[in-house]
Amino acid sequence: MKKLIKIKNSLIIIIGMTVLTFCSSPVESGEQTYGQSNDVLYSMLDETTAEELSPDEESGLLYMREEEKLARDVYIVLYEKWNQRVFNNISKSEQRHTDAVLYLLNRYEINDPVVDNTVGAFTNQNLQDLYSKLIEQGSSSLVEALKVGAAIEEIDILDLDEQINEVADNEDILIVYNNLRSGSYNHLRAFVRNLFNQGINYTPQFLSQAQFDDIINGSNNRGNGN
Repeated sequence: MKKLIKIKNSLIIIIGMTVLTFCSSPVESGEQTYGQSNDVLYSMLDETTAEELSPDEESGLLYMREEEKLARDVYIVLYEKWNQRVFNNISKSEQRHTDAVLYLLNRYEINDPVVDNTVGAFTNQNLQDLYSKLIEQGSSSLVEALKVGAAIEEIDILDLDEQINEVADNEDILIVYNNLRSGSYNHLRAFVRNLFNQGINYTPQFLSQAQFDDIINGSNNRGNGN
């Protein structure tokens, strides 16, 4: 039965990502296309059934809520530091990502770990420490700031891969995670392009070279990933 559910979920996700792709709006400066709201995503989720949540799924949602906030917060700070539009564009996208996870937390009546939405404030101490490290690195130069952005997206992709492939089973969670991962693919491409414009050929810091090449060359699911 679980395998049948997984097959059904996969089909729904593929259809959903296609819908989301056609509901995106472009932004200026040649950056990747980012959707402007989560309305279509939420409509899709409302059509699903909130199934029983496993402890690992709950832990994953709690962590992803703050991990997406970390990305948002770092990009807000780096935009203020370097005034590069890529950080401003993607920070808005990360806000939608963390909102999407919050939507699921509310749906399953799980307490939100973001008790303080201030930039740089985290409940998870590991994320708190990572935030400080990334801000320090990204404040040293524009190239390092762009490398921080790429590293965040690589880490996010790996964490989402783990949740999608090994943890999550509920249809609504898989829809959100696949959308977030498509977004991270797009964000990674944007940071790599911006590094190339700075004369840097980026080498992946966390992804395997093969997976990185697949993403950059567009072999992975593009989706909307707003």
